[in-house]
Amino acid sequence: MSKKDLYEVLGVDRSATPDQIKKAYRKKAIEFHPDKNPGDKVAEDKFKEAAEAYEILGDADKKARYDQYGHAAFDGAGGFGGGGHHMNMDDIFSQFGDIFGGAFGGGFGGFGGGGGQRRMKGSNLRIKVKLTLEEIANGVEKKVKVKRKVQAKGVSYKTCSTCNGSGQVMRVTNTILGRMQTSSPCSSCGGTGQIIDSKPAGADAHGMLLEDETVSIKIPAGVVDGMQLKVSGKGNDAPGSNGIPGDLIVAIEEVEHEFLKREGENLHYDLYISFAEAALGTSKEIEAVGGKVRIKLEEGIQSGKILRLKGKGIPSLNSYGSGDLLVHVNVWTPKTLNKDQKQFFEKMLEDPNFVPKPEKTDKSFFEKVKDMFS
Repeated sequence: MSKKDLYEVLGVDRSATPDQIKKAYRKKAIEFHPDKNPGDKVAEDKFKEAAEAYEILGDADKKARYDQYGHAAFDGAGGFGGGGHHMNMDDIFSQFGDIFGGAFGGGFGGFGGGGGQRRMKGSNLRIKVKLTLEEIANGVEKKVKVKRKVQAKGVSYKTCSTCNGSGQVMRVTNTILGRMQTSSPCSSCGGTGQIIDSKPAGADAHGMLLEDETVSIKIPAGVVDGMQLKVSGKGNDAPGSNGIPGDLIVAIEEVEHEFLKREGENLHYDLYISFAEAALGTSKEIEAVGGKVRIKLEEGIQSGKILRLKGKGIPSLNSYGSGDLLVHVNVWTPKTLNKDQKQFFEKMLEDPNFVPKPEKTDKSFFEKVKDMFS
């Protein structure tokens, strides 16, 4: 089933500003908020749908990737962010609670922005993963070792005495307009409503230990250098008994291929042949991401000829097929000649067959470049 366009979900144009996107999300969130629609599964799904759209469109980097690649930029079949209905209510209220302002009293554990205990999310971790062109073309599963902060076994928490577990402290100030009451996250517990009661030896002040964990990452075919993928829940743990872990952000780094040059979904290969091979025709075995490919060169082939091998490039991240492999034919001119070779070419200087006679079908350099990018 095709996924909805995120701009349509929030009801905004693609040219919408960050403020317009935020206002549109708040409007949808209030309309379909669970407190306003108790027991309504359809409203709950729409509430989650809007939150998932805002998770991407509300972030400049994610929005740019979505604009370029669509849902495929986040769908890596391995838990990457941006897919359909992957967020739960805890995720939504912990990440976007401030969006709701004072509209609701903080249902689902008091996550709303109107006050109440705040559920903490752990910090994200970032790593780089190097991929060869073959791995990018085929997709790959990588196992990486990351150092994560995890809650130590045996750590216990108690209610924060400063805020009495609410996670908020109230302040009353006198202004020219009268007495004003404001609330802010408790500085003692960071808004969680809990502080450490006891912790085992070796744990830090937040009850955390640094541990190695091997994480499996499924990377889809067609990713590009610099793209970031998200593995949910594989970042650092959050303090407190009701915290949720952060995410692991995976930055893709493409390893340069020895022979093939990438340009979007197309690949380029420089093939050098001799005068004799160009004149007589030949067959050559060349590199491709799926293994070696043999191609035939007709006799009389010209230097600068571009041969297009359909579907031998990189698969589209949006599953729209694959790019092509463009083979650039270069006739190699020998730099040194012996006496007999020189005499041969001197005799050919006036030979009609050696006089350049470009035909209308022999395209110019600029026409070849135009074809290459079309």
